[in-house]
Amino acid sequence: MSRVEHIAGQTFHGRKGAVVNSFRYGVDYVLVDMDRAEAPGLFSRNRRNLLSLWDADHGGAPGQGRGALWLAEVLAAHGLPAPQRVELLAQPRVLGHVFNPVSFWLCHGADGLQVVVAEVTNTYGDRHCYLCHRDDLAPLTRADTVVARKIFHVSPFQPVEGEYRFRFDITADRIGIWIDHSNASGGIYTNLTGKRRALTNAGILRACLRRPFGSRRVLALIHWQALKLFVKGAGFRTRPAPPADEVSR
Repeated sequence: MSRVEHIAGQTFHGRKGAVVNSFRYGVDYVLVDMDRAEAPGLFSRNRRNLLSLWDADHGGAPGQGRGALWLAEVLAAHGLPAPQRVELLAQPRVLGHVFNPVSFWLCHGADGLQVVVAEVTNTYGDRHCYLCHRDDLAPLTRADTVVARKIFHVSPFQPVEGEYRFRFDITADRIGIWIDHSNASGGIYTNLTGKRRALTNAGILRACLRRPFGSRRVLALIHWQALKLFVKGAGFRTRPAPPADEVSR
């Protein structure tokens, strides 16, 4: 049985174009084997706790997710092989509250990481997923770049156009994910990096003391950065209708 892992990571966002802005902050993710995983007492799966991960939060509309069952259907619909092992990299609920700007379904084949589904959620409650894999389905490494067309509204200060370039470096001891969004007016570069460690009760308490309120803090930081962009004169765009398809490449 695998362990639940804790990534006390760093995320960086850098805006490209005429109005520049950048920030870096710490964030706590968990990495959970969706079949079976040992967890400490202060963390639960589909049960209330100080930290918890709920299937309803992932794999479908927020609050209506179907977890790994949804993922299996998505992979089959796109003609992709069933993974040997599935992990979910996500921010957990803290005292029942969660908001994940992006979570990652990590699908492992016999030779390594084969497919990643990037599950993107905006502050309006909309969600869209980007399917990331090599055309030949060889394992994804740090040297690989997966390109996807941006079709989902994330920020009112960025157009729904351009492309994402994803890179993944998932090793036994660390997580590295880089996303470069480019469009005609600039774009955004963002990443998530951190070491993998077993999730422990002591680690949970340290995380809650160091970064209290979990995703409430993340939402507050998102709105603070939005205010800074507004003051700097970044153009504001209204929210368009979300794409009809919940998954794209």
